[in-house]
Amino acid sequence: MLAPFVLYLGALPFVNRVRPVVFGVPFLFLWLLAATLLTPACVWLAHRGDRRIEQGQQGQQGQQGQQGRQEAQGSHE
Repeated sequence: MLAPFVLYLGALPFVNRVRPVVFGVPFLFLWLLAATLLTPACVWLAHRGDRRIEQGQQGQQGQQGQQGRQEAQGSHE
């Protein structure tokens, strides 16, 4: 989640130029437009990675619960 911050604020002193002009617009405008379009992609990637971690933890908890149930059933027999 650091990438959007760096795109907007960290790099701003380096891209704050009127020239060069890209596609007829100042470079700063193009830079901010690119940062705005890339931010949702960064958030989606962070969310996707977080879901994988949560699913892995839930899978481990489920395995531990099954082992506990099997041990409990084995002691009653």
